[in-house]
Amino acid sequence: MYKLFFDKLVMKNSINKYISSAFPLFQSDENSREGLNVPYIALKYGKTNLMLSSRIKEIKPTMIKTIREMRRSYHSIKTNPVNFKKQINEDELKRLKAVIESLGITEYAFAEVEKDMVFKNQSILFSHAIVLLMEMDQESIDKAPSLETGKEVFNVYYKLGKAVNVIAQSLKDMGFAVQAGPALGGDVIYPVLAQKSGLGHVGKNGLLINRKFGPRLRIAAVYTSIENFKIISGNEYDWISKFCDKCNACVRTCPSKAIYKDPIITDLGYETHIDYKKCAIPFAMDYGCSVCIKECTFNHTDYETVKELMK
Repeated sequence: MYKLFFDKLVMKNSINKYISSAFPLFQSDENSREGLNVPYIALKYGKTNLMLSSRIKEIKPTMIKTIREMRRSYHSIKTNPVNFKKQINEDELKRLKAVIESLGITEYAFAEVEKDMVFKNQSILFSHAIVLLMEMDQESIDKAPSLETGKEVFNVYYKLGKAVNVIAQSLKDMGFAVQAGPALGGDVIYPVLAQKSGLGHVGKNGLLINRKFGPRLRIAAVYTSIENFKIISGNEYDWISKFCDKCNACVRTCPSKAIYKDPIITDLGYETHIDYKKCAIPFAMDYGCSVCIKECTFNHTDYETVKELMK
């Protein structure tokens, strides 16, 4: 039953039914990857019924609230203004930033989505994105895998999923069209988008690594009709990939050996270090796992200290 639910909600969700057929969507292309939603993968490959497992009894209510916010993100597309604006003025930008910063967002930036960042056979309304990060509590993550860790993971998924809906409504009230990209089960490869926005760099564990909070983050986005956001070019984090090649802490400590030291080539022809089928097992069995976050050097060592070691 739950697998069917995620099939409909996550893997086969389409925004087409919420908008006019004449609306020019921003679609994936031939280089796009298949969408890999974590709960769906856990249900399919995790060797347990994730939603019925007694081990997540205390997490399940938050998971359900997170899914409701996810549904709201798609359903709310129907309430976009018809004659929407494309240019944001200084006063509106100031109001937008105030809303974002009131919601516990750790960091945010603006970026242009590229077609190959959109999951295969998926679409978004606009290529202009507000990328949002929210920190997960270090003390909770450092207990991974544990019930406390699982609670924190899904609590942040929920708070961030709720935040994108608040931000989206705020922009609609100003006259802009938007699509809230949920924190759980979005249509775009968030770590890659966040890397492009200058918020960090994707590590060997597939997670975004940020200056302030390492990999202890969840990511979401709001796609908007606004075309005049100031976008930063370049990325100060590019050196991280070289550090990951030397470190390999996530490779050594992954409970299911799902992270490979050397990249593998998927059936779609792109490189990755993650075997998501193996990753699904501890995720489903051990409260969302999160060991690769806990053991990452950037989780327990200051960013500048690590950077200095690489000189």
